[in-house]
Amino acid sequence: MEVPSEIVAADLLRAYGDVAELAARAGGDVLRDWRGRFAVSKKGPKDLVTEADVASQKTIREILLSRFPDHGFIGEEDDPDPSTASLRWMVDPLDGTSNYVHGYPAYCVSVALAYRDEVLAGAIYDPVADECFTATRGGGARLENRVLCTTNPLQLSDALVAVSFPPHVDRESLAVTDFLSIIPHVHSVRRTGSTAINLAYLAAGRLDGFWVRRIACWDVAAGLLIAAEAGAAIVPCRHLSDPGDASLPRHVSLDRPAFVAAANKKIANGLHDLLAG
Repeated sequence: MEVPSEIVAADLLRAYGDVAELAARAGGDVLRDWRGRFAVSKKGPKDLVTEADVASQKTIREILLSRFPDHGFIGEEDDPDPSTASLRWMVDPLDGTSNYVHGYPAYCVSVALAYRDEVLAGAIYDPVADECFTATRGGGARLENRVLCTTNPLQLSDALVAVSFPPHVDRESLAVTDFLSIIPHVHSVRRTGSTAINLAYLAAGRLDGFWVRRIACWDVAAGLLIAAEAGAAIVPCRHLSDPGDASLPRHVSLDRPAFVAAANKKIANGLHDLLAG
């Protein structure tokens, strides 16, 4: 996709990246603060998570739009964005909600800036591990000051892969069929409960592959850029809601993401070819 040169100048990309990281870390600080209230509040965990989500997103939004007031903003805790801005921030203030409620250490904050379907900057912050994964378009991916690079497994049978299931999946669903199709052909499968962490871990070489066929843009925008800038191969696939005879998409749409991401093209194509439908 052609991106206007005036919005991808090197100094602007650095500014986008800096503010994305600042906002992601600030959102993570809010989540840490709210997590400590679970044991002392009379409210139920679901009520607290709602408040934590909203508080985290409010903090992130204030940081982003104070720096770039003309940009659009799409957040998980918002109504659909009526903005027609071509540059849009896509924010998940808490990716891995169930993990957060249970104290399972796999949740994060995801912040990305996209021009249409092209992600320009992204940050994923894990407040438990205090790890911040970042990338800018054409600038590589980093974990703190370390440059990230994917692994290079030679065979699908060597690959440690992850999957994201939609909520309340039933045994007859295509998501389960996909899982059963893939699991005999890979080394192992993980389900962390956080799509953003899956993609960050792929970039860092902790996973070799990942697939998802129905997800929201705020879950994947930052991770797609971080993984790609670390060398991952991204292959679009049919959305779970697509009919079986639908043509394969030519690129990943942020409006309805569905894709395979893997450490190299061989693993990505191998996973893609095993998907049902």
